[in-house]
Amino acid sequence: MSAPVFITLTETGEALARRLASDVSGAEVHGLANRTASPDISFSETMTHIASLFATGRPIIGICAAGILVRAVAGSLVDKRTEPPVIAIAEDGSAVVPILGGHNGANQLARELAAALGIDAAVTTASDVVLGFALDDPPVGWRVTDTRPAKAVAAALLARQPVRLMADERLPAADWLEIPKSDVSGAPIVHVTTSDTDQGPNVLALNPQVLTLGVGCERGCTLEELSTLVTETLADVDLAKGAIACVASLDLKSDEAAVLDVAFELGVPARFFDATTLEAETPRLKTPSDIVFAEVGCHGVSEGSALAAAGPDAELIVAKRLSKRATCAIARAPGIIDPLTVGRARGRLSIVGIGPGQAAWRTPEVTSWLGTATDVVGYGLYLDLLGDLINGKERHMSELSEEEARVRRSIELAAEGRDVALVSSGDAGIYAMAALAFEVLDRDNNPKFNRIEMRVSPGISAVQAAAARIGAPLGHDFALISLSDLLTPWEVIENRIRAVAAGDFTVAFYNPVSKRRRTQLAAAKEILLQSRPAETPVVLARNLGRNEETIRVVPLSDLEVDMVDMLTLVLVGSSSTVHMTRGVNDWVYTPRGYAAKITKN
Repeated sequence: MSAPVFITLTETGEALARRLASDVSGAEVHGLANRTASPDISFSETMTHIASLFATGRPIIGICAAGILVRAVAGSLVDKRTEPPVIAIAEDGSAVVPILGGHNGANQLARELAAALGIDAAVTTASDVVLGFALDDPPVGWRVTDTRPAKAVAAALLARQPVRLMADERLPAADWLEIPKSDVSGAPIVHVTTSDTDQGPNVLALNPQVLTLGVGCERGCTLEELSTLVTETLADVDLAKGAIACVASLDLKSDEAAVLDVAFELGVPARFFDATTLEAETPRLKTPSDIVFAEVGCHGVSEGSALAAAGPDAELIVAKRLSKRATCAIARAPGIIDPLTVGRARGRLSIVGIGPGQAAWRTPEVTSWLGTATDVVGYGLYLDLLGDLINGKERHMSELSEEEARVRRSIELAAEGRDVALVSSGDAGIYAMAALAFEVLDRDNNPKFNRIEMRVSPGISAVQAAAARIGAPLGHDFALISLSDLLTPWEVIENRIRAVAAGDFTVAFYNPVSKRRRTQLAAAKEILLQSRPAETPVVLARNLGRNEETIRVVPLSDLEVDMVDMLTLVLVGSSSTVHMTRGVNDWVYTPRGYAAKITKN
């Protein structure tokens, strides 16, 4: 489920939202502009904002009248099976009502929110209220692959008519159902089974996830080949995909696209084991191979992985099946398998930019990635800016100057199978952590590091934030230059400044000064003054997006080093950049050339 959004229309509702959001992973508080004090994101059009969130699949928790939410999303209702949760909470905390998405997490989320308020959720879904469970939304460890028969079964139960409960041998009991057993012929049936056989419109097949699918393949095997092998194997032995708890393999295959994609197709996690763990399964293998041992250090990948994932009491029910470049095998455990406790996941490193600091300038994608991370790595100040968003996560902090240590720590954690977020301010790809992370991977070329999933999400950079605050100084071509000579020789930086001056670019200077570095900005000013007017506007943007934010505009000739510190971005206009005052507002913009186009026409 995506990170939920609390919608607030008043300061009273905002206070309640803040209280509840602290216990909801990744939650954001969105508030009506001019009616709320400090929401993460402000909006002015309530109905439009709610509708857009709903369209992108974000769970919505409105601290408002239920009718507002209903009217906002009514035009977007298509399929109850895919629609995100929509929950209304009374502003005084006296009621929590799941409106939509009851079986997509709304009922459970509503109960959790109600518990935090010390009340009961007003759950209205018939099966939840009367039966205490939803047949089409079973507990973790159980799956219904075809929900259509659920209506017939639920209708019979609600009408207190007979329902038969059947279970195949050696499968765990569905005790959570609490269905009175009946032998009445023709009654709807709930069948606990791992079989994939279609048993008719009144038979609800309930699959306990007691199977593990072990797979192996050659490097570069296609998804089509592995998927076909798995599908044909399951069909041959009449096993349901819904009974599979996870796809398991050797850790050398943790970056193999076919293995990961098969797990995604089945809707289950991919879990991995080292060769030593799989070799310990050799006595239980049906087709051990010395060739495989010589290649990867264990006598069987698919069989060994299936057994290791299913546990010491499991049995191998499908021995290794082969295609040209892939293998698969299936093991069965005596009880429900929790896949998150077996082996380990493929590690993931998410490199995120959180913008200048305020939550309103953080993208939903970054918020979502931070919400799913197990570990966050970053400079302490940047992690503090995230506040409650990273509560409960393992924090790994370092000093500002320890960039490579942060990067290495994040990569090492990801290589252990953890879901890691490496946090930068601004945009992670602009004078930040992303480039260094890829440089470390390139330099080390460590197989364990190379197998982790890497992804980067952009953030609002300081130059974008500064430009937006003052108008549009980046309206035409521009350049970014860091004045720090810690990693780049000053001669190289100086040549770049001269090139920018010659090209008449608007230029933003990052890292303009430090306590010990006081000459570079002055030198840059003198170079630029050689080719652009003394009155060229310079924007000094400090602490962007934070309470101490200041924006100041001075002529280039008046720029002094003492006006600037490390928290300041210096943005120097081109020769055509304009500083204007209209009413009480100061604006800076760089024209693109539309005036000349209009005159010509």
